[in-house]
Amino acid sequence: MQNKETNLKYAVQLFGYLFVVWGFYRLLVQLPETIEELLIKPVVWLIPLIYILRKERLGLSSLGVSSDNLFKSVYLALILGSVFAIEAVGINFVKYGKLEFNANLGENLFLVAFILSVATAITEEIVFRGYIFNRVWMALDREWSANFITSCGWGLVHMPVAIFDWKLDIVSLFIYFILTFAFAVGSSFVFARSRNIISPILLHILWQWPIILFR
Repeated sequence: MQNKETNLKYAVQLFGYLFVVWGFYRLLVQLPETIEELLIKPVVWLIPLIYILRKERLGLSSLGVSSDNLFKSVYLALILGSVFAIEAVGINFVKYGKLEFNANLGENLFLVAFILSVATAITEEIVFRGYIFNRVWMALDREWSANFITSCGWGLVHMPVAIFDWKLDIVSLFIYFILTFAFAVGSSFVFARSRNIISPILLHILWQWPIILFR
């Protein structure tokens, strides 16, 4: 059983790694979205998590990977999902100043967008809600404090792409941060209610799909 200091230390280390390494990746490299989400991100995000889990001697169940509370996980995600799908459309309007289908996805744009959103959701939710939020919550023993702190971290991790790739101005950058922060609060909320990683993954898919689908 990990003590609170160890839980917090590993969570902070993993966040620091993601913020620096993923931030520099966004600064230096811009590959096609399909390659980034299906290949690069799982390697960069999940390998250090696997290493930490081995050090902790804990399994996937400590990340909320379980068959428990499946029904609760699904309906919680669906309840908030429609709200965040609308928010996702707002994010794209902030990014591009317009809304149109992403022609880069090809003829099967709906299917490709769905596959990318699933891949992104699994990687990011396992790392952020399953590990970072969960461990900070264990360390602080205060759900909403852990939610606020890790949601701020989630927003910060998503800033480099907005700065280096999308080149948003200050106002748009602030709006984007607030929108991503709001999603993270909702995602941590449903995870805390269900204790199952399926709920934030489903919520993330409903949020991410419109972001990928529209340009």
